Amino acid sequence: CLDRCKTATPMLSTPIPISDDSPATRLTDSTNESRGTSSSNSTAMTPIVDGASNQSIANGCRPTTAAADSVQTHNLQLPSMLCQTQRMGHECFDIEITDKVGHIKMNRPEKANSMIASFWNDLPAIVDEMSASGSVRAVVLSAEGKHFCSGMDLSVFQSDPTLSDSNGPKHPSRRGERFRSTAMKLQDSFTALERARMPVLCAIQGACVGGAIDMVSAADLRYASQSAYFSIAEINIGMTADVGTLQRMPRLVAEGIVRELAYTGRRWSADEALAAGFVNQVFADQEALLSGVHEIAAEIASKSPMAVWGTKKSMQYSQEHSIADGLEYIANWNASMFDTDDMAEAFTAQMEQRPADFPDLWPVSRGL
Repeated sequence: CLDRCKTATPMLSTPIPISDDSPATRLTDSTNESRGTSSSNSTAMTPIVDGASNQSIANGCRPTTAAADSVQTHNLQLPSMLCQTQRMGHECFDIEITDKVGHIKMNRPEKANSMIASFWNDLPAIVDEMSASGSVRAVVLSAEGKHFCSGMDLSVFQSDPTLSDSNGPKHPSRRGERFRSTAMKLQDSFTALERARMPVLCAIQGACVGGAIDMVSAADLRYASQSAYFSIAEINIGMTADVGTLQRMPRLVAEGIVRELAYTGRRWSADEALAAGFVNQVFADQEALLSGVHEIAAEIASKSPMAVWGTKKSMQYSQEHSIADGLEYIANWNASMFDTDDMAEAFTAQMEQRPADFPDLWPVSRGL
């Protein structure tokens, strides 16, 4: 079981409207129907639900015992047999791990994959677990259905007491502190993509609005189908985006573009996003998108995982520091992390005209 699911609290961020005929004009609601299936070699997470309302309770998930021997639940270790596909059930996600590539797929297409409370707890737990295992070398984040993600679900927005002015507590400082701490927890859900030891690649079709842009801006790479469009839609409901878009997106595209999108909330097409460098490639349709992104992820997974992680860490550090500091950082990194055995294997594989065989990263230490 993912331990982080046990301490979840009701979440608050921005409910994002989505419509096929006009951007950001209505809120996406949800009955939060529990979803989570498992195959014979999986460990499933069964959401705790309120039987009277069938609404998911955000304070935890109960683990099932199906094939408990396939996953070490105590130490949160993923299996090492990555030649096989491993499946785990979650309310908002289906997960597969095949040939060292993890696939996290949002699985609520009937609700445009809106972000309910369990979403914000499960996503970082899943990504952190994959990263800690050392055996997943690249992750594809995709979604079922016509739309990638419509942002925060209205049910979460309505359930959080920090938004109520008339019925809220008399001491606004407490309400404000609760809002702040909740917002920071939501922010960390997407920061998990940045701190992961492997690259995260997003495959985006249809709507990617509100919280979804916060999410994909934290990923390493973004790819889109021709149908994809983006909207920083918080402005259309009288809010300022607060979960990462305004901080990360200006580092990916020109600040003037971000300002226009953030001030207007207008739709931004896949072709516009490609021209601005926000997405790496636009595919004709969703099938071609998934195939192409998985091919890129498999190529990344074939490289030395230590070299890939070092590249990600160095680029992240350089975003926050001067060129001189970045140069010193990578010198220090390679002084301790440069692996001559990986280099020897790369040269040998090239000479023998075969794929290189690099060992996985070691699992992250859980302490003594």
